[in-house]
Amino acid sequence: MKIALMDSGIGLLAATAAVRRLRPDADLVLSLDPEGMPWGPRTPEDLTARAVAVAEAAAARRPDALIVGCNTATVHALPALRARLEPDIPVIGTVPAIKPAAAGGGPVAIWATPATTGSPYQRNLIRDFADGVPVAEVPCWGLAEAVEHADETAIDSAVAAAAALTPEDVTTVVLGCTHYELVAERIRAAVQRPGRPPLVLHGSAGAVAAQALRRVGAGLHAQSETLGTVTVLLSGREGTLPAPALAYAEGRLLQEVSPAR
Repeated sequence: MKIALMDSGIGLLAATAAVRRLRPDADLVLSLDPEGMPWGPRTPEDLTARAVAVAEAAAARRPDALIVGCNTATVHALPALRARLEPDIPVIGTVPAIKPAAAGGGPVAIWATPATTGSPYQRNLIRDFADGVPVAEVPCWGLAEAVEHADETAIDSAVAAAAALTPEDVTTVVLGCTHYELVAERIRAAVQRPGRPPLVLHGSAGAVAAQALRRVGAGLHAQSETLGTVTVLLSGREGTLPAPALAYAEGRLLQEVSPAR
């Protein structure tokens, strides 16, 4: 079995690690776009063109499924990707986990990129899935970029700024960008209020990984003891994991089979 994942940068690591933990025997294809990164500031048309090129590079490796490990790419490019690749290759997008977060009763905060915060896309998700639970939208200026470069000082600054914008009574935080899952515990520490119940965080990586395996009819347990391979594509060319990936446990999980450059 082979699962491909795509993103402009290392935000796909969270879903990659989730697939690896569920099915360590699966071969993985990681398709990144360092030449076009970041995708967030691009126009929807430009972003879609970049995403389609990255997806086609992954599709050339004949995966059984493709995970779009990026919220922004899912918003703008998922219809084009599905039109191009399905039904031969199922395409699984990444959507903020608003519904399970709201099930806990809230209040909920959604940490997302400034471009996504307040967008019709996110507002529609809140309308459809928050079920009346109070939801605060928190723009996280510079956090995805800081995580991408493993810039410790910038990460701390961006997390602190977003935490300051998060209402005091929030019980649950939705991590609305795949990069944020790589620093989830820092976010928890920054938002947790003294004397209040433990903060609940909701990412998308685990659900996305499980959905990809369901789409290909695969079980959630390894079928052999052999560790699957990892192939890294950088703007379509085979390479190695970007060095900042090793700052995170999710990247180190893959290091044995794909050394960082």
